[in-house]
Amino acid sequence: MRPRSILHVDMDAFYASVEQRDNPELRGKPLVVGGGDNRGVVAAASYESRRFGIRSAMPIAEARRRCPDLLRVAPRMSHYQSVSRQIFDVFREFSPLVEGLSLDEAFLDVSGSLKLFGNSKDIGRAIKARILEKTELTASVGVAENNLVAKIASDMDKPNGLVVITADDCQEKLDPLPVSVIPGIGRETLKKLHRANIRSVRDLRLATRRDIEPIFGRFTSKTLDRAAGIDDRPVISSRGEKSISAEETYERDLSDSKVMQRELLRLTERTCRRLRKAGLQAGTVQVKIRRADFSTFTRQKILRPPGNATDQIHAISCELLTSWLAEHPGSRIRLLGVGAARLTRSSQGDLFADSDAASAPVDKTVDQIRDRFGIAAVGRASTLSRPDTE
Repeated sequence: MRPRSILHVDMDAFYASVEQRDNPELRGKPLVVGGGDNRGVVAAASYESRRFGIRSAMPIAEARRRCPDLLRVAPRMSHYQSVSRQIFDVFREFSPLVEGLSLDEAFLDVSGSLKLFGNSKDIGRAIKARILEKTELTASVGVAENNLVAKIASDMDKPNGLVVITADDCQEKLDPLPVSVIPGIGRETLKKLHRANIRSVRDLRLATRRDIEPIFGRFTSKTLDRAAGIDDRPVISSRGEKSISAEETYERDLSDSKVMQRELLRLTERTCRRLRKAGLQAGTVQVKIRRADFSTFTRQKILRPPGNATDQIHAISCELLTSWLAEHPGSRIRLLGVGAARLTRSSQGDLFADSDAASAPVDKTVDQIRDRFGIAAVGRASTLSRPDTE
């Protein structure tokens, strides 16, 4: 079989880099993109802030302790999505086989593009240049014969790197790396491996099944393959979104059920707007709840027929929250989220069905106004005030 040519393209500190590009005053300074000053978490950290040990998912308060001069900006997800579309347009200039992993990274199978654009390293170099030209942002690219090794390679020379790993030098380049570069090895698994004196990819590659089977169980064979750089997964360009959601962590815990319902409406509006823009309907409505003690719960309900009307999905999310509150009276809420799953393509429904279809024209009008004038141009009256103290 002819070897494949796979690229993994990963934007460098994407959200933070977009903010620094758009605001020259932020360039060269430690910066995070994330939620509120005290209760939020870091969504992205600039390379200047990473020197202080700041990383994504770290509480903002901890990040500020590590770097008192840290700058913070609120996320602008719709803007990042717009920039992401520009980047993915570049990917598709070079190959139709693009598998997006997130807004800022993707696998590309360029095996069929070599005659047009040169070897895979040349294509990686051209993609980096095209992204820089189009967005003024840098990307790191890993080039290999499979997804696994390409992904590892893209992280070896960040930022703005280009690393090629061939079949001939794969073992030489992977062996010295820490075993944590193998996907699927989390913090607890890493502790177990260290206790077994397995610290590098080489250690794992040379380990016996008897050594690691107690750690990986039925995934032992797959893990040994990964340590040897073996990965047969194809690049899948048709993978659609499995769920769409919106969530928020609050500066002050919520304790009033009316305030919670108001916040659910905000989150429902965001989720449903994304559904409608993608031409999707939800078959299941999900609510995520995190208490002040960080314990997290989810509740869900099937939606028949599937829909994307804001009022309909908000009613179900309120029903789910009310049911949960009855089981956990007096709870104070740190985070709320509203999600849509079991997604299907939108279709013309029965106009005479007993449903909330009457709200659809209102949703469509609101979407059109926001598309033209911005997200804050129009909103339901019940969402106009924010929770201050609870």
